[in-house]
Amino acid sequence: MKALSLINVLDVRQGDGTYATSLDPSLLLEALSFVVDFHRDDSVLEFLEVRRILEPAATSMAALRMPNEDKAELGKLLDAVTVDSPVDDFVATDLEFHRRIAVGSGNSVLASLVDNMSPPTARARIWRGMTEPRALERTLDEHRAIHRAIMHRDADLARSWATVHIAADRVVAAHDAH
Repeated sequence: MKALSLINVLDVRQGDGTYATSLDPSLLLEALSFVVDFHRDDSVLEFLEVRRILEPAATSMAALRMPNEDKAELGKLLDAVTVDSPVDDFVATDLEFHRRIAVGSGNSVLASLVDNMSPPTARARIWRGMTEPRALERTLDEHRAIHRAIMHRDADLARSWATVHIAADRVVAAHDAH
């Protein structure tokens, strides 16, 4: 239901019911195309490989360089979502969390590269959130662990948690792509 709602095949109205948005063949084919493209697109794996290289480095640097007020704001961002938040809101917060860490690295080139890696993998994150049991809970736990390491200026632990976090995305995308 969530997946069909996200790709605009169904309109879920809280307390009212669930409705087909349209049975127009072109719209249904577009929605099906989204799912097929996602499962056949190996380039998402390549983007995730690059994220796995860049983001742990950015996270490690952020642990040492991010100003205290930005670290506090990062924590507030995490508090803004729960496992019960809509998946698209959760993923938007996820993207912002990673963007702020990249900016916190103090390296504008690295921040720009990390930021450009996010859009191609956003669809994989949304799909993971909708289909993998406990994915949102695990993501939030990993984000909190990353945040704690950054707060304690522990660059090695921050890098390690970021590596674990990005690797989880890669495993799900690899499974879904094949």
